[in-house]
Formats: sequence, structure tokens, C-alpha cells
Amino acid sequence: MITFRRKSSAHWRVVAAACLALSQVTLAQTVRVTFPASVHAGPITGRAFLFVARTDGMEPRRQSGSSRESEPFFGVDIEALRPGDPVTFDTSVPGFPLPSLDRLPAGEYFVQGMILPYTRFARSDGNTIWAHMDAGEGQRFNSAPGSLVSEVQKLRIDPARKTVVTLSLTKVLPPVTRPEETAWIKRVRIISQIASAFWNHPMPLGAVVLLPKGYDENPARRYPVVYTVGHFSERAPFGFTFDGCDTPETAEARAARLARSAREPGCEFQKAWTSGSVPEVIAVFIQHTTPFYDDSYVLNSANNGPYGDAITRELIAEIDQRFRTVAAPYARVLTGGSTGGWDVLALQIHYPDVFGGAWSLYPDQLDFRNYQFGNIYADSNAFVMKDGSWLPREVPSSRSVEGLTELTVREENQAELVIASRGRSGGQWDGWAAAWAPVGADGYPRSPWDKRTGVIDRAVADSMRARGYDLRDYVERNWKTIGPKLVGKLHVAVGDMDNYFLNLGVYRFETFLESTKEQGKGPYFAGTIEYGRPLKPHGWQPWSNQELLRIMKRQIDGNAPVP
Repeated sequence: MITFRRKSSAHWRVVAAACLALSQVTLAQTVRVTFPASVHAGPITGRAFLFVARTDGMEPRRQSGSSRESEPFFGVDIEALRPGDPVTFDTSVPGFPLPSLDRLPAGEYFVQGMILPYTRFARSDGNTIWAHMDAGEGQRFNSAPGSLVSEVQKLRIDPARKTVVTLSLTKVLPPVTRPEETAWIKRVRIISQIASAFWNHPMPLGAVVLLPKGYDENPARRYPVVYTVGHFSERAPFGFTFDGCDTPETAEARAARLARSAREPGCEFQKAWTSGSVPEVIAVFIQHTTPFYDDSYVLNSANNGPYGDAITRELIAEIDQRFRTVAAPYARVLTGGSTGGWDVLALQIHYPDVFGGAWSLYPDQLDFRNYQFGNIYADSNAFVMKDGSWLPREVPSSRSVEGLTELTVREENQAELVIASRGRSGGQWDGWAAAWAPVGADGYPRSPWDKRTGVIDRAVADSMRARGYDLRDYVERNWKTIGPKLVGKLHVAVGDMDNYFLNLGVYRFETFLESTKEQGKGPYFAGTIEYGRPLKPHGWQPWSNQELLRIMKRQIDGNAPVP
């Protein structure tokens, strides 16, 4: 039998006093951020941040982000903020990984303030929005050129103290310095007329071009092109630049390098490329940041604009004009990993007449029935698995190769909400929404779910599928039309314990592709799907870069027209 004891009135007076004291404590300490007119004339519309770190090995802003290792940071929108006007950070301002300032244990911290200015875009679709215009940093919110930052201060933060701390933003982050060209590495930058017309603002496209051995010495020779795609970088394709390649690498140094990452190309690839012991091709890494993400996801998009057309009609044409390429589909092949893995399949599938083959490594979700882990067509909530059990489970976003959850979908979305509102964080979930979801009533990307509660908007999911971003669904619906153009051109590799569950979408993709053997399904896809087993993580690939180049060159040669 359960019994309840009635509390005395004195008891409730103590409880009330404690609650009042708690409310006074949690609202006591605040931090204010301002900027002087000498730094920026204002007004500024954008996002203000407060960064708090336990160590000063690097600036606090550089210790924060959406990872599990992030130090606490807090963010709030600002609109037309003028010099001298304060931005107040108190317990109402959201944070990550701690939800609010009052959750910080009392102690000494290194703190820093920052303001990230936004740009006003009056787009051709009739929507006017504010977002961060990438300035060559690859949509890294905490290091964007033009941001206002304060000096780092060491402060004692104690939620029980009634104090106000003011941070003055006295510095502006400088422009990014672009690497120099070399005899091997060239750089391309154009203003896309197609993307610029959508944004009503100059929008750049770029490329880092790696030339083969003998390019200058053989002016009459033309070369096939390997396009590499992925998150924004200024590095040459295949990690060609490697510090220290001119000096011998000791056995200890090589062991340490391989321990850091078995995939790090090191000096071996650079030596192979410069000696001509790998196929002589032109390798191109494309750069296509948008105001929402560091990668456009290479297809035409309601939010990002017509980047598929911009890349295939403008950037590739520019590469063909500037360099001695074999300007034919059979001589253009694609490879990339993760985001780039999805990109190369999307380009090959949606533009089958432009490319001659795609080697996709650990690609983002190929089937939205596994949107990493959850099913956005059938699930009701992206954060919690609700299957009628008395023990609901948080949906994981990343895991160790042993299966331990490292971050949940809820946690990553919380981080993105602190970085920015309205899908402008430059984070992964917001990046997908910008690329694949419809435009919302406010002009910003319409998220597939409520980013605070996780409740899925089925209409958004259905729209994403209808527009062909669920690649498995798209090829299955259109195989009889596009299948004959894709025979032998689709190649996928993924680890069986991909840290982001991306192997699950590959399994579904393979199930359909293998079904094309059946009579009446159309031509057999005749490509390859490879899995790393056991316990191979995100980033696993079955070939070295040298081996991959040889595989791609064999396909190019096999598809070349007979003279």
C-alpha cells in the first residue's frame, strides 16, 4: 500500500523560499557583448555568440561546435544592432552542450564574444532572407572572415553571483588567404550566372585543379578528368599536398602517420603522381558553397538554387575551356566520400549524359527510409523511437565502431539551433534541409521535423522524395528510362559499421540495383557495391587513391569511342 504524508505549513514555507532563491540565482549573472563604431559602423543583422572554455590552448570560439567534445557556447539572433548596443546572454539564451548559462559549474573560465554578420538576399523566388555569405572559410560559423570578436578573458563564472560582465568586440577576423598556385596545382574561380540570378547576388564557383606529369611538355595532348567532390577545401584532389615530402620519412614518422589515419595519403600518392606511375589524368576538386552550407549537394534546389545546372553547364565548361581536357562524358568520372559520396551518385544519376562513372565512398543516406538511422516516411519523431514500448529510445546520430552512441539526433539539432535559427547553422541536418526540403512560408528551408521536439513533418519528407533526392527511390521509379545510361557506372563502398549508419541506406540501394537482374526490370546495373568487414568505420574505402585511379582509367579506356 502506498501512503502519503501531509507536509506542514512550515515545510512549504521552506520550499517556497528555496524556489525563490533558486530563481534569483539562475537569473543573477549575465554577460553582455557590444562592439564599438571604430570596429563596425553598423547596424548588424546576424548572430551573437558567447564561448566558454576550460582551457586556453586555443581561442574559445575554436573549441566550440556540434561535436561531442565541444566546449559550451551560447547563441542569439541580432537585428540591426548598432555600436554600443548590448547583446545580453542570460539563462534564457540557449546553449550547447549545456542548455543554459546557469548549468555551468562555478569556476574560472576563458570566455570570448563574437558576432557573425549576415547578408540580405532578395532572391528571385520572391523571398528575402538573411544568411551568412561564405567568405572562403567553408561556412565555419566560428571562423568566418568579417566576424567581430573580443579578446579572450579569464573570468570567474558563478550563477550565484549578481554580476554583469561586458565583452567588447574589438577585432575583425581577417580575410582567408588563398593558397598559391604551383606548377602542379591551379585554381579556378568564376561567378556563376545561373546561381547568381537565383540569389540576386554574386555567387562563386571554384575548383582546385591537379595537373598530370608532362602536362606542360605535351601541349597537343588531352586528358580525361576525374572530378572529386566533398566538403569545402582548398586542398588539391586526393590530398596531393603533404608537408615534408621533400625529406625522407622515418619509419617512426610513417607509423605515427598511419596510426592517425590509415587513409591519409601521405607522400606515397604525391610521389606516384609526380613520377607518372599513376594514370595521367586531370583531377579537379569542385567548390560550391551556398549561404546555407559548405556544399550545395550538386542538384537544383528550392533553397540553394540551381546548383546542378551551374556545376554541369558553367563550371565544367570553364574547366574544359581552360585546360586540355577530353570534353566528352565517357572521359569525365566522379569520386567523393560522405557528402561527396552522395554528391557523385546524384550527379551521375541526375545527369547521366554528362558523366561516365561514379565511385561513391561511404555516401550520405541513399534511401530516406534510413535518414542515417530513422525513417522519415514512417516515423513520427526524429529524436525518439516510439514503437509502443514502455522504454522509448533516443535516436542515435553517430556511434563508435563497437556500437556505442556518441551523439543523438536531438543533441546535434540542439547544437544547430544554438549556432543559428531558421536552418542557417551550416550544420549537417540544416545542410540537408537546405538542399532537399521545400521553402518555408518565411522563405527559409522547411525542416523535415520540428528541431525542438523532433516531430516529423511528413509533407516535407514526401516533397523531398518527389523531387528525386531520395536516390534509391528516384532510380527505382525511373530505371527503365535512366537505367540504360547508368549500366556499369554506379560503384559504392562503405564500412559495415559506418559511424553515421550510412551503410543502412547502401543496403537498400543495393537491394534495388541487384533486383534489376530480374526479367522486366530493365538492364542490370552491372556496377559494384563493396562493404568493409568487420567493424570498418566511416571513411573506409577498399582501394588506395592510386588503385582507384587505375580502376577509373580502365573504365574510361573501355568506354572510349573506337577510332
